Amino acid sequence: MASTPRPYRGVSAEERRSARRRQLLDAALEIAGTRGVERTTMTAICAQAGLTERYFYESFSARDQLLLALVDEIAEQVRTAVLSALSDTDGDTTVRAHAAIAAFAAILTDDPRKGRVAIIESAAVPDLRKRRHELFRDFAALVVSQARTLFGDQALPAPRDEISARLLVGGLGELITAWLQAETSADIGDIVNEATRWFTAGMHA
Repeated sequence: MASTPRPYRGVSAEERRSARRRQLLDAALEIAGTRGVERTTMTAICAQAGLTERYFYESFSARDQLLLALVDEIAEQVRTAVLSALSDTDGDTTVRAHAAIAAFAAILTDDPRKGRVAIIESAAVPDLRKRRHELFRDFAALVVSQARTLFGDQALPAPRDEISARLLVGGLGELITAWLQAETSADIGDIVNEATRWFTAGMHA
């Protein structure tokens, strides 16, 4: 009969595994978000995290699996922030849309490493590129569903709503990329304001 691992200094084995996984994710965010995925090797991640390769394989089978988990984590943070902003904000459609778009942008720009990993670096690896495409599609679907909630019968009908939503999400991603790479004179406030205008005009019939 297998023995149950004993707590170490009051911390269970599962809690220690979870903490090590968190260290690896944080290390990958730091390296990929500042130096790029080409330098985000398993060896570099372990060194940054202060862990041996044994602990890497405890949580992930390969580097790309870790990077996928990181991208998914960032995407979930964005989704949660957007839905929370919509839920917590009172006001008309424009005010609520602005809050949601600002929340979307904030996750990706308040910590620029997250924006670089989720939008820029994710395009450099085949598995991540596929996931990036899926996430853009998912966020476009979220735009469509929220437009229907906000505008009701006045929401843009299908398939125009999907087209407009994909243009909005893709365009916002490109503008955030331009901001992250210092390729635009616009600040994030400008980008959010224009994206809000696009949403209120482009998703309304």
